Amino acid sequence: MIKIRLKSTMFLWVQIIFVFYAGISSHAFANYSATEIPENARARNYGGGWDCIQGFRLIDGACKEIKVPSNAYANNASYGSGWTCNRGYREVNGDCVLVEVPLNAYLDDSLYRSGWKCNRGYQQSKGSCVAIKVPANGYLSEFPHESGFKCNRGYRAVNGDCVRIQIPVNAYPNYSPYGLGWDCLRGYQQSKGSCVAIKVPANGYLSDSSYESGWRCNRGYQKSNATCIAVKVPKNAHLDSTGNSWICNKPYRKNRDGCGIH
Repeated sequence: MIKIRLKSTMFLWVQIIFVFYAGISSHAFANYSATEIPENARARNYGGGWDCIQGFRLIDGACKEIKVPSNAYANNASYGSGWTCNRGYREVNGDCVLVEVPLNAYLDDSLYRSGWKCNRGYQQSKGSCVAIKVPANGYLSEFPHESGFKCNRGYRAVNGDCVRIQIPVNAYPNYSPYGLGWDCLRGYQQSKGSCVAIKVPANGYLSDSSYESGWRCNRGYQKSNATCIAVKVPKNAHLDSTGNSWICNKPYRKNRDGCGIH
């Protein structure tokens, strides 16, 4: 019976001591928190330290209020102004002004400057949306820049109209929005709106390029005006990788029209 009373008494003293130290610890932590965390801030959930609450920013060791203009809200970002304009408003000289959406347009948050975009079939012109004039044999483009339309296959844009591409003899349509709208067949070259036959000289062959002469000389020959002449390879030399000129064998070096030892 005495042992039971002693154990109860000891347990009671342990509880009293625990409550006493817990009170001291809580008071110390409260004082620490009050002195370390400034006004308008809160302790981080992990990692220690603190952050300013939304609407305030750390300036010179203190959390100072961000001045949010009308029609805006604090974004709690650590960079920039610290606020963002409401939808339908855009920032102008530190204020949020109403986006004036013209007729045939809609709000577009991705466009920072204007804040609006024209409906399909319209394009921007001097702050308004004007209808795109689609000519015969044309259709609306997905990108309403420039003319706002594209021509059907076999036609090309000329001064706001879609005109049929006139394909000359020995040519075929390429349906490109650029250039003439046609290319010459292999063996022919464009000249003044028509396709003329490429004259390949002896010891030459048609090249894949339609530019310049349209032909190249065989290996061992080189161009000379409109002909291919044999490459004269001097002593101690050989044809280079192109096959149309020569280089000296090592250790020889080019010396005028020959190869010598320097």
